[in-house]
Amino acid sequence: MENSQEKLEEIEKYLKALSEKYPQETGSFMSFLRRVISEKALDTKTKELIAMALGIATGCEWCIVFHTKNALQAGATPDELIEAGFVAVMMAGGPALMHLIPLMKAIEDFKQ
Repeated sequence: MENSQEKLEEIEKYLKALSEKYPQETGSFMSFLRRVISEKALDTKTKELIAMALGIATGCEWCIVFHTKNALQAGATPDELIEAGFVAVMMAGGPALMHLIPLMKAIEDFKQ
């Protein structure tokens, strides 16, 4: 099983490949992502917590890892991440509960 750093490297590798082959599509999405995550009414930490929780609710392990790392860098605590994860479980049920596993692994891998 991959660790969180390997998942991040996988994201980087394949997004780079997509960017090279499909620069307009990938570039547009990445520009959108940067604009959405920038601070406006909500701070970056809150937006990263929401994104991580949606990663759990939709079953996207890459999203969980990516947004867990970003949330920690934005000042989120492990308890805030787990609590946001449980909100996703409340909304998405048992499969989301199982996706708390990659969240917990990512917290362990990236916690300083």
